[in-house]
Amino acid sequence: MKTLVHEEAYRGPELIEKLAAQPITLCGAGAIGSNLADNLVRQGFKNLIVIDMDRVDDHNRNTQIWTSRDVGQQKVMVLRNHLFNVMKINIDAIPKKLIDSNVKKLINPRSIVIDGFDNSESRKLLRDHCRDTDIECLHIGLGADCAEVTWNEIYRIPTGANGLDVCEYPLARNIALLSVIIGTESLIRFIDKGVKESYIISLRDLKITNVEV
Repeated sequence: MKTLVHEEAYRGPELIEKLAAQPITLCGAGAIGSNLADNLVRQGFKNLIVIDMDRVDDHNRNTQIWTSRDVGQQKVMVLRNHLFNVMKINIDAIPKKLIDSNVKKLINPRSIVIDGFDNSESRKLLRDHCRDTDIECLHIGLGADCAEVTWNEIYRIPTGANGLDVCEYPLARNIALLSVIIGTESLIRFIDKGVKESYIISLRDLKITNVEV
């Protein structure tokens, strides 16, 4: 039984094969990463590494994919089980913090890196490492009612707002899902045509703006 019948009819079997073969290293398994991983495997991606050290908190269920039974468990382990149940995909789940001393070991140099982290320190580490090693990297970030989908060449590290940690920002589920959808499409178009499209998304006025290079 075909599970990707709609995607294959829309994108064509050749592109579906390319998506399945492309290694993806997803950094962060929160509002961006958990939803993104779920979305990617439903569209044909099969070769995923997911890096995150956190455990599921009860409040994460609002913007992420977790259920009440997942609270207290390591996010990447729950995600691994979830994706196998959804699409019979085995991912490489790494329950570690990405830091300067292990970034070379944990980031697959053949992969496209997706930055779904929620802090500037980790985002800078990824940006600099990928620039230094010529690894393709797509940053997907949230802040209040805005989001960005930005390729590494033009990415700038965000600054904090009002002294709040990013995890304490007001955050609507819809902006997280919008960023995942736009990020997925940008990723697929790059794999298909080699074109890098970056976007700014705002929820209150519902605008999606292309960022010109």
